[in-house]
Amino acid sequence: MADEHNLIEKARIMDAARIDRALSRLASEIVEENQGVQDLYLVGIRRRGVPLAKRIAEKIKVLEGSLPYLGSLDITLYRDDLSTVGASPIVNRTELEIDIEDKNIVLVDDVLYTGRTIRAALDQLMDFGRPRKVRLAILIDRGREHRELPIQADFIGKTVPTKKSEIIKVMLKEFDDEEGVGIFERAEQHSS
Repeated sequence: MADEHNLIEKARIMDAARIDRALSRLASEIVEENQGVQDLYLVGIRRRGVPLAKRIAEKIKVLEGSLPYLGSLDITLYRDDLSTVGASPIVNRTELEIDIEDKNIVLVDDVLYTGRTIRAALDQLMDFGRPRKVRLAILIDRGREHRELPIQADFIGKTVPTKKSEIIKVMLKEFDDEEGVGIFERAEQHSS
């Protein structure tokens, strides 16, 4: 991501309460679509997709009385822009607690933009087996006009149409000092 110190927040589009409500709605929609938790497997995409998947899983437990399967993917080495990631990318572990074969997978990520992150996640997921179905749950969808691949979310917390110059930043207590979603621009673009 861009240099964090060079960003100016233009708008705060979600606070902690709105994130929580969006995740509650996503949990309810996922359970409804899956008709319960049978064979349901939430897989968070590192980094911010992982805590979002955990939070959705906890909300599903409240609704259904049991947790869905939970896993995480690190797609670093599957990215098609690996050359821009750096010479020695930091690779975290992919953790899938059980076999994904014939499971109903819901990939969870914070922001859907070009679709390339999701493509990389699908590539890696298929290396682990063949799920029955794969769905996508996203906290923020930046809109189809930015999509570079034919990928769309099945479950959306909030759709936020943005300009290409804008950056959506999801801040979660697990990684950041605050909880919220903001629209940012680089300082040099903001001043022009």
